Amino acid sequence: MPRLCAMQSTLLKRRLHSSIRLCEESDQGDVQIGNPFCLEPIEYESRTFRKHDNVRRQRLYEFGLYVAACMPKFVQKIQMQHTDELEILCAPEGFHPVLSFLRLHQHACFETCSAATAVDVPSREFRFEVIYCILSLRFGERVRVKSYTDELTPVESAYDLWTGVNWFEREIYDMFGIIFRNHPDLRRILTDYGFQGHPLRKDFPITGYIEVRYDDELKKLVYEPVEYAQEMRQYQLESPWNYMKNFHEGYNNPKPIKK
Repeated sequence: MPRLCAMQSTLLKRRLHSSIRLCEESDQGDVQIGNPFCLEPIEYESRTFRKHDNVRRQRLYEFGLYVAACMPKFVQKIQMQHTDELEILCAPEGFHPVLSFLRLHQHACFETCSAATAVDVPSREFRFEVIYCILSLRFGERVRVKSYTDELTPVESAYDLWTGVNWFEREIYDMFGIIFRNHPDLRRILTDYGFQGHPLRKDFPITGYIEVRYDDELKKLVYEPVEYAQEMRQYQLESPWNYMKNFHEGYNNPKPIKK
């Protein structure tokens, strides 16, 4: 077993060394353009933009290639964003294994999950995109891991990796309706008891279904279906400074002359 680990580390060093050598040769113009193992350097002539650390971008991109090489069954794509952050796109069945790899592997050590959210795109077959933002305090790098699902297919919870995602996943369930398998306490966290629907879905109406008001006669909060007059639905897509002046008396009168 130790011999096998030594062989794997030797092969990894050879691959990284060859990729760095290819990047150096590409800068000299000795190899063809479009090398998949080397990112094109980003340089700005303007002094107002933040400068990109191309060496750090290349190192982070090679780490993404390493993750894809270790888990080719699950990782579908890796890409670098304009903010010099790595994104790993994986299949739904490999979402939890990839997160486990990034959490427990000695070359990753992403021990903190700083955020978890989702995106709703109704035009897609799998309309929901689940996103985890993780942080490695050992190496000082951030990675976003993305996967996809639909309304009925559950996603494996990452509570056994980061206990802090308990509330993150509850919020995703509350706002989008995405179900997390093996979650210890999957219930709503932001909306009220008995709330219908999921507010951040694109097909959820802006006005909602139920309104809450205080009844002076009953001396308690009353839940009623939303009653929204048609006159209130005429929105004016202007700044309030342009149309608020039309709602007071004498707005057409000439300005008073200063004495």
